[in-house]
Amino acid sequence: MKSIIRLFKNIIKGFFNFFPWYIKLYKGRAWYTKISLGIVSFFVSIFIFFGMVDMNFLWLFGKSPGFAEIKTPPTYAASEIYSADSVLIGKYFKENRIPVKYEDVNPMFWKALISTEDERFYSHHGVDFMGIGGAVKDAVTRDGARGASTITQQLAKNMFRIRNKEYSGLLGKIPGLRMLIVKAKEWIIAYKIEFIYSKNEILTMYANTVDFGNNAYGIKTAARTYFNTTPRQLTTEQVATLVGMLKATTFYNPISNPSNSLSRRNTVLYNMVTHGHLAKSEYEKYSRKPMKLDVHVEENYDGRAQYFREYVADYLKDWIKDNDYDLYSSGLKIYTTIDTRMQQYAEDAAKKQMRKIQQDFDRHWSGQDPWRDENGNLVPGFIERIAERQPFYKNLVQKYPNRPDSVLYYINRPHKVKLFDYDKGIIEKEMSSMDSIRYMVKFMHCSMVAMEPETGAVRAWVGDIDFKTWKYDKVTAQRQPGSTFKLFVYSEAMNQGLAPCDKRRDEYISMEVPDKKTGILKTWTPRNANGNYSGDSITLKAGFARSINTIAVRLGQEMGIKNIIRTAQDMGIKSPLENEPSLALGSSDVNLLEMVNAYCTVANDGEHCDPVVVTKILDQRGNEVYVAKPDNKQVLSYQSAFFMQQLLKGGLTEPGGTSRTLNQYIFGDTDWGGKTGTSNNHSDAWFMAVSPKLVVGAWVGGEYRSIHFRTGALGQGSKTALPMCGNFIYDLMRDKAFQKYHAKWLPNPEKEIDPAMYNCQSVVQPAREPDSLHLYYRNEQEGLPDENEQDAEGDENRNMEDRIVPPRENEENNKPKQPSNAPIHVPKPRIEPLEV
Repeated sequence: MKSIIRLFKNIIKGFFNFFPWYIKLYKGRAWYTKISLGIVSFFVSIFIFFGMVDMNFLWLFGKSPGFAEIKTPPTYAASEIYSADSVLIGKYFKENRIPVKYEDVNPMFWKALISTEDERFYSHHGVDFMGIGGAVKDAVTRDGARGASTITQQLAKNMFRIRNKEYSGLLGKIPGLRMLIVKAKEWIIAYKIEFIYSKNEILTMYANTVDFGNNAYGIKTAARTYFNTTPRQLTTEQVATLVGMLKATTFYNPISNPSNSLSRRNTVLYNMVTHGHLAKSEYEKYSRKPMKLDVHVEENYDGRAQYFREYVADYLKDWIKDNDYDLYSSGLKIYTTIDTRMQQYAEDAAKKQMRKIQQDFDRHWSGQDPWRDENGNLVPGFIERIAERQPFYKNLVQKYPNRPDSVLYYINRPHKVKLFDYDKGIIEKEMSSMDSIRYMVKFMHCSMVAMEPETGAVRAWVGDIDFKTWKYDKVTAQRQPGSTFKLFVYSEAMNQGLAPCDKRRDEYISMEVPDKKTGILKTWTPRNANGNYSGDSITLKAGFARSINTIAVRLGQEMGIKNIIRTAQDMGIKSPLENEPSLALGSSDVNLLEMVNAYCTVANDGEHCDPVVVTKILDQRGNEVYVAKPDNKQVLSYQSAFFMQQLLKGGLTEPGGTSRTLNQYIFGDTDWGGKTGTSNNHSDAWFMAVSPKLVVGAWVGGEYRSIHFRTGALGQGSKTALPMCGNFIYDLMRDKAFQKYHAKWLPNPEKEIDPAMYNCQSVVQPAREPDSLHLYYRNEQEGLPDENEQDAEGDENRNMEDRIVPPRENEENNKPKQPSNAPIHVPKPRIEPLEV
């Protein structure tokens, strides 16, 4: 700091020492000598001033770009995202801008631009002194207002934003001096640009950076926005319209001010005549034409597969940062795995099924509010708590502090709101903010993903019903997987030497587990969805197909929950998993993407590959800067994976299999397996469809877990999620373009697997009826009528807390011959202690 102060003192001292010497130069001189000295001093002062500005002397003038920076200027170009079938599905941009080459633009555009914006463009070197003189004369005589900035100067402003604070320095805080500094920088940068680039290059850079209004930056985006065409195919009158806008993009905007735009267009056409670029007869023809627009104003969220694109942006976040790119301005070309044809099939299937589900849901809750707790009671303050998290509510609280009545008044005051509607898309209604929340929370939601097992390539991604209404992507939402999680229980069983034809008994189980909140041991009694225990020894193939909970819990304890967690993680689960017995029934939250990826591991003979969404990225110059490198790893033995394929196929072939409905959607030339899942109170419904070349997963549920069907007859995975996958598979497999997905699992001839280990067919035995107290308890928990309502699907899951029930003395028929509070006993040599 002291050295800086000393430097300033020396500069000031030097200035005062110089000043008397300079005055002496004029004493005793002839008048013409004095004038000559004054002129020379003026130009020397300008030269020194420009030098000080360019070098940012003492940080007084702000930074200025050097030659190196001008050679590689920031372009602020939008990044484009492409599908696997080479379709542009969207852009990421702050300023919607896609660069073009000089030869890609109609030559009439360049002629119109020069005639109107810079008639001496080819004769000056960045600064037009004749234009400056004319502008000064017009200002003095008040004879109109002529612009003096050249195209090169305007390019300098567009490229480097030199009017921003970072370019003005300490002296830039002085209003009059700030404009002088800015103009000086424009001149300096313009001269540098002219020194480095050719005239055609300067024109091209200007056309790629200039703002045409309506978030259209650059000639390519402007041609698309206003006329739905390319720069090369622009007509002469369209060229004149765009050039005319450059004087004032709002005042001469053809969308908002068509009459002004038409008049300005004809002025540009006349300028072209006066400069010899257009015949007078052509001028008369074009000037009579009405203004014809074909408007396509692009927003960041326009295009296809919006949920997928948002995921890609988040997926690339670290790579973008590490490699010094800006996703929204670096002009990258991002090539993804999504297939637009498959994406369309997926979106169509989701909309078709969700429309039906919504109709069922509305009828199911007709005249009642659906936000209920586990006992069927309305959740108090449910809507109010949602409102309190919204920005409009927080703004009202800030506007009316300590005035709750005012806040209450405004959130209940009717006004126009935009809402989603299946038939009309977006509708506008007059209602209060509270009523709009009540309207929107009653919608059911969904997600679906299709992935190739061998490569991990994501081919279709449906994040919800409507992106404009619900931005939250349900593919990555954390929800309870229910019985779809049994894949990992059985996979670990296969790892530990069991086979599909091995048997376990379906019988009453109880065990002591600690309550999560209190830590006190309580009795947990997992039960099957229909409340029954057959008491029979059932093959694992049948137990998996029918989704029998007691067998899954028994296997969970036998194999060890820690081992199951490890296997799930190896197969692709990234979410944290709780080490507790109820994990076998899917009590820990996961997301759809990782579940589909894990099922791919089984489909791919035990080889796991992380999901791939981006295959390569090119920079603005076309250089390949990123290439996906799949990292496949064998995490299940071939035999374990093969056995799991048989279990999944059993869901479609076994008597009582919960996935049998999928048979009506599939073709005989392809092997398909399936697994359903339904979580606590039917809040989450899942289905996973598995084939050798493609895995499809879907989830259906409410935005909030208290929004759900009351019965499995409507809310289970086989009724909601399965048809969504089925419709997608049916449309896809009929399309000859996707013949590669038709395939069967063929046994590896090098692996000797005894067919007797997996080739067993089950017979459904009549289930034992639960006693009346057990049935009463079940109905009370689910809010069902007091009758034995059987769910078609046998995979209903409950949280451990939901399963904690007191011992019941009258359950002797289904109870094992052991005290009701005793730990479970599984008579196998590899039993581990009960894990809690």
